[in-house]
Amino acid sequence: MPRAAPDDILIVIHELAHLMRIRFDQRARQHDMTRAQWVILYKLDRSPGLTQNELAAMIEVEPITIARLIDRLEAKGLVERRHDPSDRRVWRLHLLPAAEPMLEEIAAVRQDMLELLLGDTVSPEKAAAAEATLRLMKSNLTADGRSCPAPAAKAS
Repeated sequence: MPRAAPDDILIVIHELAHLMRIRFDQRARQHDMTRAQWVILYKLDRSPGLTQNELAAMIEVEPITIARLIDRLEAKGLVERRHDPSDRRVWRLHLLPAAEPMLEEIAAVRQDMLELLLGDTVSPEKAAAAEATLRLMKSNLTADGRSCPAPAAKAS
């Protein structure tokens, strides 16, 4: 008989995150965008003037990946790079007014996702408790201080 594993919550969190990413990908594609581009718009809306390196660290991708994503958003007229006033080598990222309709769409999709997740079965109290618990878990991971082991070297 299979035993209840303490890692079941890990599987549920992983599967939930995966399903959410799929839904956000689908909605972003309807607007000829990617989920990664939406994340950038969302982050810049909340923290205008980030550098490409700060944004890359925040969303855990390589700086070259951010540069390419910003190139595409710039071509769409949604984002612009501005020189940092104190260091001309640094580019600061800013949203343009044309990004506002997309930010409204992102907000609507986030609201739709929340309504879908909670449905009629999850009370506001349960949702608040789940959020608080997830925030504690996140805090535990970030406060842990242990780093992930480096990948093993491949044998030649």
